[in-house]
Amino acid sequence: ISVAWGHHPQIVLGINHAPPYTFVDANQQASGLILDVMRRIEYDLGLELQVVSCPFPRCLKLAKEGKVDVIGGLIKNEERSRYLDFIEPAYMELNSSFVFYALKNKGLVVNDYEQLMGKRIAVTREAAHFERFDNDLTLDKVLVSSEKVAMDMLLKDRVDIVIAVEETADYSLKYLNQDRHKLQKLNYRHTDKILGYAAFSRKYHDLFILNRIKQKMRSFQKNGVLTELVKPYNLPPINE
Repeated sequence: ISVAWGHHPQIVLGINHAPPYTFVDANQQASGLILDVMRRIEYDLGLELQVVSCPFPRCLKLAKEGKVDVIGGLIKNEERSRYLDFIEPAYMELNSSFVFYALKNKGLVVNDYEQLMGKRIAVTREAAHFERFDNDLTLDKVLVSSEKVAMDMLLKDRVDIVIAVEETADYSLKYLNQDRHKLQKLNYRHTDKILGYAAFSRKYHDLFILNRIKQKMRSFQKNGVLTELVKPYNLPPINE
């Protein structure tokens, strides 16, 4: 290990439960792609990684306050860029869709964006979707702490619709067992290339280490390490 300093600088990684790409079990033990990437960086740069598991909105808040240094699986947008420094390149790429779920027995029809109007839509707090949806103040959005809470509210008929990334939602729904058959995907969807980034808190002050990590991430892209790390997650290669 190439270490230029006497102690091992500590990096605090915030992880939220977002299968199939990150998992936090009942004992708060985390695993997943961002951890695989950061462990590789930890090893190469002689750092010491500390992992904190937190629900997604809380992870963002902790990063904003500088209480965690880095979080992963983030869509880049202007608002987040104010308090987060996004590491290029994105370490994951999803060709997926934002889809909308409703209760089958409600017979809701949403064939286009306009038909979302007037429906109560559960949205994970602080999540980023697509620009039109995120910036639309005319929609009736009900903010919740996680996709799981959103689905629970839908099943209890407390909201009309849930927005989710199709890949992650389909994975989560597998574990709803008997209730899954009560839900349906609506026709309208927004398909996008979704890029997932790691981002450092702008309160993280060790610029020497941060620059080393940025260089590492770029070299991981060039020499195929990222492609090798994403393979077990059935994600496309990270090319230049």
